[in-house]
Amino acid sequence: MTALSPGSNRPEAGRGLAGGPRTVVVRHGLLSLRLRVRTLAVGGAIAAVALALAILALYLGDLALTPGQVVGALLGIDGGFTATVVREWRLPRVLAALIFGAALGVSGAVFQSLTRNPLASPDVIGLSAGSYAGGLSVILLVGAGAGTVAVSGGAIGGGLVAAALVYALAYRRGIQGFRLIVVGIGVSAMLQALSTYLLLRAKVEVAMIAAVWGAGSLSPVGWSQVLPATGVIVAACAALGLFSRALSRLELGDDAARALGIRVEKSRLGLVVCAVALTAAVTASAGPIAFVALAAPQIALRLTRTAGIALAPSALVGAVVLLASDIVAQHVLPIPLPVGLVTVVVGGLYLVWLLIHETRRRA
Repeated sequence: MTALSPGSNRPEAGRGLAGGPRTVVVRHGLLSLRLRVRTLAVGGAIAAVALALAILALYLGDLALTPGQVVGALLGIDGGFTATVVREWRLPRVLAALIFGAALGVSGAVFQSLTRNPLASPDVIGLSAGSYAGGLSVILLVGAGAGTVAVSGGAIGGGLVAAALVYALAYRRGIQGFRLIVVGIGVSAMLQALSTYLLLRAKVEVAMIAAVWGAGSLSPVGWSQVLPATGVIVAACAALGLFSRALSRLELGDDAARALGIRVEKSRLGLVVCAVALTAAVTASAGPIAFVALAAPQIALRLTRTAGIALAPSALVGAVVLLASDIVAQHVLPIPLPVGLVTVVVGGLYLVWLLIHETRRRA
């Protein structure tokens, strides 16, 4: 581990204590940040993959474009119809995939860190189902004219209600990861049944709109959906920054966190609210997109080989997973499909592999 001279903002690399992993320490005034070299390298590689996929997604479509035309349209060099296609039609969808995937990756990382269980994610423990039920209730009550703000409010409210219900039912002198997952699965099943009941009671035209939204699709997403959702996601991530120290301590267990001066229940509640807000913002704009929050943190953990789940690599992996899935859904399959169907298939295969891997590891 390398220490820099006071006031320096120039990073230097060094070997950790006892031959540990190489780290980079950046200090500027009273601020100090230590980063592992492998984590930085992996993060840079994932970001490069995300950029390449974004450019690929921008020029794929019925109107064939070259990478040069895409870059020219983004920089304002090329105008006319090409600029409209790139900036108004394709760019919102690509940014939505990157931003929403990152939000889901961070949300899954928070829950898996809190529970210390790789199976904990918003879609497994019922929070996505709560957001879907809340947004669906608004659509069915207001009708086809339900606005983005109203649906977003319903999704966030539904997610918070589901989180409160799971938390209350799972709480027994603290929260234990396995109990939280089991309770969450049960709550998720009940909320899915409620959503099905609401759809069956709705008018046909409203039910069709709700069903399309419920499949989890980026097709209807435009700037009017991307910008408000991004605002909520940025605010939630900023709030998570305030709890970053508490999250790292809570990974050690409640008793150790209390010994280190962390207000366990208050910090856990704040982290859960932030993670729910991330999931609900995505659900409100694109519908429930399953398994990204489950897979992204574990993939990032295996790539970076860190002791715990890191938020930034999880966000990058989530962005790549969702954008790659959307490219497959649009351009690889015989007919375009909602991206939620692709993530369900990929996530289902991943879940089977994870269960087999965990069973063998504990045997």
